[in-house]
Amino acid sequence: MVTSYRDAEGRRDGWFQTTEAGIKVHWYSVPYSNQLGFYQRLRAFFSFAFAAREKALSLDGDVVFATSTPLTIALPAVFVARKKQIPMVFEVRDLWPEMPIAVGALNNPLLRFAAYRLEYWAYQNASSVVALSPGMKAGVVRAGYPASKVAVIPNSSDNVEFLHDCTKAMQFRSSREWLGERPLLVYAGTFGQVNGVEYMVSLAYELLKLNSNVRILLVGDGRERPNLQRAAEQAGVLNVNLFVENPLSKKEVPGLLSAATVASNLVIDLPQAHANSANKFFDTLAAGKPILLNHGGWMHDLVKSRNCGLALWHYPMAKAAAEVDQKLNDTEWLEKAGASARALAEECFDRDKLAAQLMEVLQASVNGYPEICEKIAPGEYGQQGN
Repeated sequence: MVTSYRDAEGRRDGWFQTTEAGIKVHWYSVPYSNQLGFYQRLRAFFSFAFAAREKALSLDGDVVFATSTPLTIALPAVFVARKKQIPMVFEVRDLWPEMPIAVGALNNPLLRFAAYRLEYWAYQNASSVVALSPGMKAGVVRAGYPASKVAVIPNSSDNVEFLHDCTKAMQFRSSREWLGERPLLVYAGTFGQVNGVEYMVSLAYELLKLNSNVRILLVGDGRERPNLQRAAEQAGVLNVNLFVENPLSKKEVPGLLSAATVASNLVIDLPQAHANSANKFFDTLAAGKPILLNHGGWMHDLVKSRNCGLALWHYPMAKAAAEVDQKLNDTEWLEKAGASARALAEECFDRDKLAAQLMEVLQASVNGYPEICEKIAPGEYGQQGN
């Protein structure tokens, strides 16, 4: 495996190697953080792309599996696949360049043209494509790629690691005086422009007007964190019914979700963002907790059809707050929605099941039958028993 080491301060130089779960991982240090601007990120992307090309050429393999974003990862992937005369499978983790264009991060006409050409070139050089959501698959097909060669394999649920742990939940709650036994709504992730976490500030403000016992905890970091905390302070909710904490390690997240009453997945209201496949959604399902969404798209439809959370897209904020207050204090609803969430994680998004699908896709590409990839993983999750 060839990947980047996101060292925000650039404390490492060049390549280093580790072994993770029996896999040799070659890391290239790239100064990177969510605080970087778009063009700074672009420079980091190209820096890694050129370094990865040389490293990948020195390694053996039967197939190149390139996972994006960013799209620049296609540059070393296609080069190495051609040089070694092996297939390249391209994984699409976000709609690039549609997403940066939609949020105004890519306004230069020449850069837009180059980005769309790179997208088309990446797909045309891929034996098959793995899209992380049905919406992303639709984006790939719109770009002219055959639907039959696109598998939908989203991020997965670790149904062992995130199994509810009463001890961890009690420890988490007892260490926070402001929480106790009150209902807890959690957001854990990046505080970026696309995430739209300020939604929680507005929700907290409306909950405060209802004199609700619900507490909101935001865990993470990002460029928008100072603005978020400032807005929460101005609204009079910071450290009253809304609290902000630093990011947790991956090992600590299961404890957070065990303590949560409901967890959330948030994005701004753009069609391109609705296609997201955020880990937090699948972690919440694995934890057996209802999920709150403020956006439309495939997750919204899934939550509604499976009754495993709160689909609040287009709800006026006062109505959303009333729904949150009522549902987070309804023990029967919480139990049923949580059980439905866990069942969905086990039936459709279990990590081992999705890994097996990915192996089938890679094997089909190696064997010269990429047109069966859509049948391997069609991305149909809406009905019970799928």
